Amino acid sequence: MGQNPHMTEQRFDVAVVGATGVVGEALVSLLEDRGFPLGTLHLLAGERSIGKRLEFKGKYLSVGNLADFDFSRVQLAFFAVPAAVAAQYVPQALAAGCFCIDNSAQYRYDDDVPLVVPEVNPAAICSYSARRLIASPDAATILLLTVLKPIADAAGVVRANVTTLQAVTAGGRQAMDELASQTVSLLSMREVKTEHHQKQIAFNVLPQTGQCLDNGYTFDELEMLRGSQKVLEDDAIVVNQSVVRVPVFYGHSLAVNIETREHIGIAQVREILSQAPGVELGEAGEFPVVATEATARNEVFVSRLHEDLTQPRGLNLWIVGDNVRKGAALNSVQVAEILVKECL
Repeated sequence: MGQNPHMTEQRFDVAVVGATGVVGEALVSLLEDRGFPLGTLHLLAGERSIGKRLEFKGKYLSVGNLADFDFSRVQLAFFAVPAAVAAQYVPQALAAGCFCIDNSAQYRYDDDVPLVVPEVNPAAICSYSARRLIASPDAATILLLTVLKPIADAAGVVRANVTTLQAVTAGGRQAMDELASQTVSLLSMREVKTEHHQKQIAFNVLPQTGQCLDNGYTFDELEMLRGSQKVLEDDAIVVNQSVVRVPVFYGHSLAVNIETREHIGIAQVREILSQAPGVELGEAGEFPVVATEATARNEVFVSRLHEDLTQPRGLNLWIVGDNVRKGAALNSVQVAEILVKECL
């Protein structure tokens, strides 16, 4: 996508924390592609990545040491790091007077931290409070709510049952590299080594990501319930998610069953979604998939719309989107665009 013509002329010095990860690299690319009003861009990471170089606007920028960085040098920081790293460094950035947009789960459910999907609740961005901190939901929740919000506005949503077929990039670069190495090993008739997944991921399907909680759900599976209720400001909505890790590098696929409060026909749903921001509606009979349609794209793709034959207000949907780009990096950049244009 090209430069946003509505951006403010003011320039902002920016830090990307976790710049060498899959989300961090996508953030850097999007800041260039969308013409974000940058002054100086600082790329930061842990010790193992210091000195690596990333291309930006035809030049190569060196990655600096996160541990030594003075956040008073920037006005805005993107955090694309695990929750434990965010817990350590976000407070430092905030104390230095920096605005922070965090992709991790660390602050998502703090009462005074807006949880934002720009297509769904953009007004929440300017309610960032004295903490100057905004959080992004997890990728699957972003994809779901981009589609669910216009349907909820039209007919209400009581419940959503979601099975998320999750790409390995949800586990970071090491998980992605492990899928690649296992695939090569199997095709070469060599022994498979597993370190970053619970079991072999190549040519396999894993019905659990991470450890189960006492209630049998994983943390990832409960994220969609909590995130949906907070973003939609509706504690009555019930979202039940099962997460399955599949041997796909980029892109989550969601098989979704929705129960609405009022009956709504498929023709009306198609009309609503055809006008929904950020949504690309597949033609009848077509079904976009992650590998050939959704990867490296900004849109959330919807297809396979049909009524649920088992209950009168049920809808079935197939949703796909790039978990790294749309489900993380783009969400953060969109938040930043609104923040600098309308809130600062």
